[in-house]
Amino acid sequence: MFWPMLAIALGFLGIAVLGVLGIKVFVEAQRLGRQVADTTARISRAAEDLERAAGDLARTGESLR
Repeated sequence: MFWPMLAIALGFLGIAVLGVLGIKVFVEAQRLGRQVADTTARISRAAEDLERAAGDLARTGESLR
């Protein structure tokens, strides 16, 4: 009677540990997703700034001719 109860308890404990680890993975994946979205937005803003600066530089070069 002891061994079956021990096996059930260890099985439940294993499932509980896997559940906690699954929740941690889910939270970290969400955090990574937010960081990727923020970085994508920053890259887009930097690309727009670079494009605007290149346009200004081209206009300045044209006015010097």
